[in-house]
Amino acid sequence: MIPIRHTLPHRTAPVINRMLVVFNIVIFIVMLFLGQRAEAIIDSLGFIPARLMNPTGYGYTRWEVAVTLVTSLFIHGGIVHLFGNMIYLWVFGGVVEDILGHFRYLLFFLVCGVVGSLAHTMLFPRSPVPSIGASGSIAGILGAFLVLRPRARIVTLFPLVVYWAMAEIRAIVFLPLWFAMQFFNGFLSLAAAARTQEAIGIAWWAHVGGFLLGAAVGVGVRWRRGRV
Repeated sequence: MIPIRHTLPHRTAPVINRMLVVFNIVIFIVMLFLGQRAEAIIDSLGFIPARLMNPTGYGYTRWEVAVTLVTSLFIHGGIVHLFGNMIYLWVFGGVVEDILGHFRYLLFFLVCGVVGSLAHTMLFPRSPVPSIGASGSIAGILGAFLVLRPRARIVTLFPLVVYWAMAEIRAIVFLPLWFAMQFFNGFLSLAAAARTQEAIGIAWWAHVGGFLLGAAVGVGVRWRRGRV
């Protein structure tokens, strides 16, 4: 399912969200021009769970590894990876920024990404595969959106047998389905890792961790507003 837009009005311009989208695209274009040198950047700025668990073994300090929890959020491995993340960020991020405010939204974006990477590390602490992309952050945005605007209608493009169709789907239907797919794929990745003893390429549990944190923040915001 590909979200196209939501039907909610904006009270303020989603300045930070637009900047995040542009920044990710610019970084991706720069990486393309770097050619083979991009791999070295992914290795140094991407987040590697095994490196967090044993930084000295990789020639890093604990602080240097901690920095990669943030830098990894702005590196994408391909056009499909970038497009998938940016379309979700563009559609859902502005509403959450509208509710949280600009600075808190930026902080929320970063924290969800960090927590997502740590959730991935809990399940795959020995993985030497660099984890890159803003998926954990965006998952957090989706979790918050679900709690804060569950009745919002999402204009969605989805495939049928021989063509694509478009329909409006409530967030309370769309987002739990998205989360269920991440959760299911996460369990499949655990089973595959147990069978092959190899690290996975997609950090599904970063999506799960980010989403749950975002939903928890959404609950906190609703509770606080209900008390005001």
